[in-house]
Amino acid sequence: MRLHRLDITAFGPFGGAQSVDFDELSVAGLFLLHGPTGAGKTSVLDAVCYALYGSVPGARQTGQGLTLRSDHAAPGTRTEVRLELTVAGRRLEVTRQPPWERPKKRGSGSTLDKAQSWLREYDAQTGAWKDLSRSHQEIGEEITQLLGMSREQFCQVVLLPQGDFARFLRADAEARGRLLGRLFDTHRFAEVEKRLAERRRATEAQVRDGDTELLADAHRMQQAAGDAMALPDAAPGEPGLADAVMSAAAVARSTAREQLTIAHSRLTAAESAQAAAERALADVREVARLQQRFGEAQQRAALMEERSEGYRQALARMERARKAEAVAPALELREAADAEHRRADAARARTRALLPDTFADAGAAGLASAARRAAEELGGLESARRAEQRLADLVAERAGLDRQERADDDVLREADDWLAGWEATRAGLQARIDSAQEAATRAEQLGVQREPAQKRLGAARMRDQLAGDTDTAAEQVRLAQADALALKARWLDVKEQRLNGIAAELAAQLTDGEPCAVCGATEHPAPARKDAGHVGREAEERALAAYQQAEERHSEQEQRLGVVREALAAATAEAGDASTEQLAAAADELERLYAQARHAASVLHPAHEELRRAEQEHERRSAVRQEAAVRAASRVGHRDRLDRERAALEEELAQARGALDSVAARADQLERQVRLLTDAADAARVAEDTAQRLKDADARMSDAAFRAGFDTPQAAAEALLDDAAHRDLQRRLDDWQSQEAAVRAVLAEPDTAAAAQQPPADLASAEQAAALAAQRVRDAASARDAAARRCADLDRLSARAAVSVRRLAPLREEYDRVARLASLTAGTSADNERKMRLESYVLAARLEQVAAAATVRLLRMSSGRYTLVHSDDRAGRGRSGLGLHVVDAWTGRERDTATLSGGETFFASLALALGLADVVTDEAGGVRLDTLFIDEGFGSLDDQTLDEVLDVLDSLRERDRSVGIVSHVADLRRRIHAQLEVVKGRAGSALKVRSAAQRAARQG
Repeated sequence: MRLHRLDITAFGPFGGAQSVDFDELSVAGLFLLHGPTGAGKTSVLDAVCYALYGSVPGARQTGQGLTLRSDHAAPGTRTEVRLELTVAGRRLEVTRQPPWERPKKRGSGSTLDKAQSWLREYDAQTGAWKDLSRSHQEIGEEITQLLGMSREQFCQVVLLPQGDFARFLRADAEARGRLLGRLFDTHRFAEVEKRLAERRRATEAQVRDGDTELLADAHRMQQAAGDAMALPDAAPGEPGLADAVMSAAAVARSTAREQLTIAHSRLTAAESAQAAAERALADVREVARLQQRFGEAQQRAALMEERSEGYRQALARMERARKAEAVAPALELREAADAEHRRADAARARTRALLPDTFADAGAAGLASAARRAAEELGGLESARRAEQRLADLVAERAGLDRQERADDDVLREADDWLAGWEATRAGLQARIDSAQEAATRAEQLGVQREPAQKRLGAARMRDQLAGDTDTAAEQVRLAQADALALKARWLDVKEQRLNGIAAELAAQLTDGEPCAVCGATEHPAPARKDAGHVGREAEERALAAYQQAEERHSEQEQRLGVVREALAAATAEAGDASTEQLAAAADELERLYAQARHAASVLHPAHEELRRAEQEHERRSAVRQEAAVRAASRVGHRDRLDRERAALEEELAQARGALDSVAARADQLERQVRLLTDAADAARVAEDTAQRLKDADARMSDAAFRAGFDTPQAAAEALLDDAAHRDLQRRLDDWQSQEAAVRAVLAEPDTAAAAQQPPADLASAEQAAALAAQRVRDAASARDAAARRCADLDRLSARAAVSVRRLAPLREEYDRVARLASLTAGTSADNERKMRLESYVLAARLEQVAAAATVRLLRMSSGRYTLVHSDDRAGRGRSGLGLHVVDAWTGRERDTATLSGGETFFASLALALGLADVVTDEAGGVRLDTLFIDEGFGSLDDQTLDEVLDVLDSLRERDRSVGIVSHVADLRRRIHAQLEVVKGRAGSALKVRSAAQRAARQG
């Protein structure tokens, strides 16, 4: 990696734009970066790191963004860092702009702009730069991949901070491990340790969970065994737990099977005793039942004897009812004939009341004859009824013709009125279409004129703005020119004063015995002395620098004035001589006319649609008028035919209606008369027939009562029973007889009589004995079921525990294996004698490489006295692997690096930094580092050691490598000719590059 050019704007202490040409500085191979404290030496290195990685080194990265911006920068100047470098054979340019808070373009206040980045590559074939990316993430990944180093590695390898390595020499193993871990990116080994520890915890948790589940099953087995099982004392995770649980489970299963056998035996004995008790209870219950049956039969016999009189009366009542049943048909026939006669007589009176008084004395024959005459007259009205219906149809048809005629008249009148104004309507719609078409054409023409008008208006506004900017720029040019002239006069005055006092400067360099640079004399009897107003070289250089800066500002202002004037001329050429107000008024008028024309043209399509609908309506109304005229002509003949047929029908119906309004009314009258006469004749005939039947029924009833032995028919009727009474009386007689028979049968049973002779049965004692035997069986069955369940639960839990034990076996093996590996990599295993972690082991190998590479340069810096060696001995009770000692060749003793003096610590740390840079470079893939920076620490060296250190640094320039030294040491400014000076001032710091060629020219 080689740096070519660095451009800084408003960054850190640099308020303006500053540039560093590293190619010019690197010609000599070794250059010096110096300046007063706080001038910004470190900011130059920060800018390089920020350009590459988007952040600054170390603790200075806290609060980046807006804090990177220079406090000396102008409000409108944006902070920017641009770095041009060559890496991996590619010439790249990286530009970064951090976020900044700028003034708003409109109104007051400020707004925050986001950070921006650019990456470009130089194409040697075309000689031009091509853009690669503007993404922060893509640029960072590309730079990191090309360099092969992270930001921390770059800051340690390219920007060598001596203070960090001095602390590294004196640090303990933990601190060294943190630094080396950042540089060599050994976090993957730490991740291995972490993953192994996590894996150990995970497998341990699995084993513990499995043991916990196994113990839970053991507790369940203990509960199933009735607390007769002893639980193992081992905790989850301890070895031997599974064997103890399985052994206790086997003992519990054996005990449960013995208890199940005993429970089976007890249940069998209890069931036998229960069977005997149930048989005895059945015998006692049978004796008690027979004794109760005999007693109940005796009670029922005594009760029936008391009720025997009622049975005899019921029996006599049933015999009298059987005799009356012979008279029942005659009685029923007489009652039916009497009811029929009463109904017929009521019907005859009801129908005769509906007839006129002229039929009051008419018999059935007369009424039937009158009904036949009315029916014959009704039959003659059928043709008249059809004629009347035809007349009604004719009247309705004639009314329909009249309604149609009125409707057609309305349609014709409306169509005539509409068609009368058709020409005017069509002309009006066509005029609207023509007007809208003209407006559309006018809008199109105005639309072409809008864009040129707006461009002229924008150019006029720009012209007005640039006119004011031109005056301001001209005034700034005038002020800058005056300032430059004044500073030039000041510089000439200072130069003249220095020339006048140059003898004093030359005299200050005279040494006794040395020849004078002017006259060559070796004696200097009266050298010139500096007076109070003497002007030295520094004052002249400051005046010259001030004049040069003023001249640069004057040139910048003149360039800005030229740019503004060119823009003003272009805006004036485009806007013309018209004022901005005139152009704005013309543009507004054009916009108004354009909007008005577009609004007028917007009715073109609706007008076309309205004309099309009007033409369709014209065609429809013309067709309607023609159809109405045709219908009116056809109605004339039809109306005449209807009138002639109506007159003939009315003459025919006048005879058939009589005094009524219509034939239908006459027909209804005759139909009602026929119906009434027919009903009256039928009712009279039925009444005569029922009277005769009633007389016959009375004679038959009297004869039947006499033959049955009753004095009167009324007596026979009273003796009859209805069906319900007969059934009730028969049921009572049957119940008496059946009860009497049942009582006699029970009293005659031998078993019942024999049981009655025995003592009363003790049923309560027998039931109590049977219940006690049943309870004993239930208890024995419950004990047997509990023992069976206990065996089943223990078998099931034992099987599940066996499955758990088989499943836990590989998990426990894996846990043992992972635990051994985790302890070994963590340095806690007994096999790891030095208690060295895996990451420390890797870092120890890297530290050994760094110590070997650093020793090569340390031997030269210390004139062969000191050698750095790596030590993996344990420090006290801590862990080993990152010890660093120095071997003193003068004493042959090995001692700690903390015993080195200040100067020895500096060159030892420098050697360590350079060795670390070589190792990290190899680790990063062998990326060539052509540009290095070395920070402070040279002030602690004596002249001889400084020469040796510089010789070592000179050796770094091999194969075109350049080294930049950051230092305050004045002697280095004499020894190193190529310099980058940081000048501090009230308006911000500035950078000055002095190459070796420039310095040689000045000295010459």
